[in-house]
Amino acid sequence: MSLFEMNGVERHYEMPSGVVKALDGIDLSVKEGERVILLGPSGSGKTTLLNCLSALDSPTGGTYKFGGHEVPRNNSEAMTKFRRDNIGYVFQFFNLLQDLTVLENVLLIQELAGGKDVQRAKELLSMVGLSEEVDRFPGEISGGQQQRVAIARSLSKSPRLLLGDELTGNLDSETSASVMEALIASCEKENITAVFVTHDEKLTKYATRVIRLDSGKIISDETTQKA
Repeated sequence: MSLFEMNGVERHYEMPSGVVKALDGIDLSVKEGERVILLGPSGSGKTTLLNCLSALDSPTGGTYKFGGHEVPRNNSEAMTKFRRDNIGYVFQFFNLLQDLTVLENVLLIQELAGGKDVQRAKELLSMVGLSEEVDRFPGEISGGQQQRVAIARSLSKSPRLLLGDELTGNLDSETSASVMEALIASCEKENITAVFVTHDEKLTKYATRVIRLDSGKIISDETTQKA
């Protein structure tokens, strides 16, 4: 069953030099449980696509349905509710609150989503290998551990779709691997669909599907052996 479908999605920007076609007719359907990696050079439209998927931005053309319903656009209140109810987002920069403990960072997101649950927060931190770090502050743990906190935080509200934008971009290759393994294991256990943007070809081994973009268009869409 498809979690979301995009048909003919465009995101055009009016610039003094002319129209920039960041997305130029995207057709994309992703099933529940898939783990999709988006690859492409800078300016190919990867992050714009992610922002439209999350309703951080609105397409200027085409249709986008999530769970069979049109995703709100050009309405900040409705878009915020859609994100709160459906989307988890892991950024390249950890964005943890430094004066809160690891556990408190996760609990805060739960509280904002309307369902604080200490036991679940601890289970998620254990799932990403941080059961011994719950009472430490972000400045007291490594970058890889901080990104794991960010992952647990994003999973804490049980999103239907988890998005990641260069989430291992600030990590060395060994740490990137351990973070991705923790992330994929968590998605599998929680049955969460995931779409990640990266420049790193090595991360494709964690995907069930690899999509390449260039100049705002999908130029290839391949299912991997993990599917």
